[in-house]
Amino acid sequence: MTSGAKRGGAGLLLFGIILGIMLWGGFNWAMEMTNTEEFCISCHEMRDNVYEELKETVHFTNRTGIRATCPDCHVPKEWIHKVVRKIQASNELYHHFITKEIDTPEKFEAKRMHLAQNVWDTMKKTNSRECRNCHHFASMNLDKQEERSAERHDPHVWEVMDGLNPTKTCIDCHKGIAHHLPAEYDPADDVDAADG
Repeated sequence: MTSGAKRGGAGLLLFGIILGIMLWGGFNWAMEMTNTEEFCISCHEMRDNVYEELKETVHFTNRTGIRATCPDCHVPKEWIHKVVRKIQASNELYHHFITKEIDTPEKFEAKRMHLAQNVWDTMKKTNSRECRNCHHFASMNLDKQEERSAERHDPHVWEVMDGLNPTKTCIDCHKGIAHHLPAEYDPADDVDAADG
């Protein structure tokens, strides 16, 4: 191999490495830019509906100043789960730009139960993974909770729920914690999930 060919090969390798770093960096930059509350509420469907509701809750304003943003609850922190969620979110962009299925408050309310059920189903499947980013059962002070809450958060119950038998999870009892419940929602449907 001639020295010119070696230099060309080394140059091509260096170019490939630089290009790879730029593409990887650009991909991660795009992931982070779309993982902000500002991005989430940049469309009026979210800003005018669920974001306004969030502002009325303890997840937005509380005595400690800790605040949950849209991605904290709706986007996984682990990279592979985050990528999967971002791919799924491309469907939301399709509906925003093309179908405009929820572009008015009336349309949003008409689809609220379906939208909420999708989120609840996802949270159920992941054992409320995003809730657990902030809420740790081992750190809960049951003495400071209402009796009913303390009973349900008993560590022995959650030991079972944290892996041995994940039939119940946070969302089973905490629907409506950050957003209004759909008009069609019937709490009686959750009695078995919360108490069973």
